[in-house]
Parts: sequence; structure tokens; C-alpha cells
Amino acid sequence: MTDIKKFQEVIGYHFHDEKLLRQALTHSSFANEKHLKKHSDNERLEFLGDAVLEIISSEFLYKEYPDKPEGELTKLRASIVCEPTLALCTKDIALGEYLLLGKGEDQTGGRKSILSDALEAVIGAIYLDGGFANAKEFIHKYILTDIEHKQLFYDSKTILQEVVQGEHEQLTYVLTDESGPDHNKSFTVRACIGERVIGSGTGHTKKAAEQEAAYQALLLLKNQQRG
Repeated sequence: MTDIKKFQEVIGYHFHDEKLLRQALTHSSFANEKHLKKHSDNERLEFLGDAVLEIISSEFLYKEYPDKPEGELTKLRASIVCEPTLALCTKDIALGEYLLLGKGEDQTGGRKSILSDALEAVIGAIYLDGGFANAKEFIHKYILTDIEHKQLFYDSKTILQEVVQGEHEQLTYVLTDESGPDHNKSFTVRACIGERVIGSGTGHTKKAAEQEAAYQALLLLKNQQRG
């Protein structure tokens, strides 16, 4: 079973009702496998956490960027709360290590595709357990950080295309691996300039894998520029 106490130490928030946290970390595949009672999984908490995240991120951007028009703020918020970016945020708290997943889900590498949902469920659980202020503190600490980096990640394919075009080179994405059942596929893609591989990414859609590959490519190119 997952170590509830340790996870609370990691995130710096201690629950009054630990059952809420256990529910937030319980994927439907685990609940079904263990025949848990209805609504024991994290889907309802994810629904709530999604709404809490949207209002807190909206307020943050409204205050942080007073000169940006609505359209730009909307795009910026999308770059923060989209599934791949949220999955990226979970690395700091090693959320994947604490999820309760069914055996089938675990074996097919489903962990990555459900990290963002679990993060939203944790936000929902904190909101119910400790109120708006505690949820806000968690979101500011683990999600609303390094906004420029997250925007780079969100817009990585567009930005990389512009960079490569500026050098008059040809960018391609090559699918190198596809595995898992239809409902939970995993794709691995390489970003290439000509024959040169500049980034690799994995995702549960080709688009997500391409985004990750483009992001890794941009980080590589930035480092090369610095060097």
C-alpha cells in the first residue's frame, strides 16, 4: 500500500482526514480490482481540483501580468493547466510513486497518463480538508512556478519549428515505438533535424510524445547555445 504519511511530508501538508488523500491517490483501476465501494477512486476529487486550480491560476495570472489582455492570459493559463504540464509538475513530489493503480494499469505504463488527473485530485482533497488557502499554497508551491519554462513546454512544437526554420533546416518527428492496449497506448517519438536526433519523448498520444520530444530538443539547443 502507498505510504500516506511519507507523501504528506513530501508535499508539506498534513491532512486532518487522511481518507481524502487516500482517495485522491486511488485510480479507478485499483478501485475496480479491489472491488472498493462506489466513488472510492479519485475521479470526483479530480473534478473539484480542476475547478480550484482554474480559479487560483486565473487569479495568479491576473495579478502577475497586469498588462496582458484576456486572450494572452487564457493561453498562458492553458500552458500551465494542460495535462502534459501538470504531469511534469508531479515529478517534484514524486506523485507517481504514491498512486494506487490496478495491476493491468501499472504493467501497461499507464502511470504517466494519469499523473495530471491525480494531481488535480490531490488539490481537490486539500481544498476539502484544509480550505481554499491551503489549496492555494500547494498550487503556488508546485504548479505556479517557473511560468516561462512551462510556456516553453506548452508551445515547444511551435517554438522548435520557428528555431529550425530560422536555420533553414528540416524538422521531422519519427515514431520509434508504440506499445500498450488501445485504451492506454504509449508512443515514443524522436525529433530530428535531417538525420540528427535532437530530442526524444514518450506520451499516451503521438501529439503528447512529439511535444515532449520538442521540449527536450529545445533544452538541448539552449544548452548548446550557452556552451
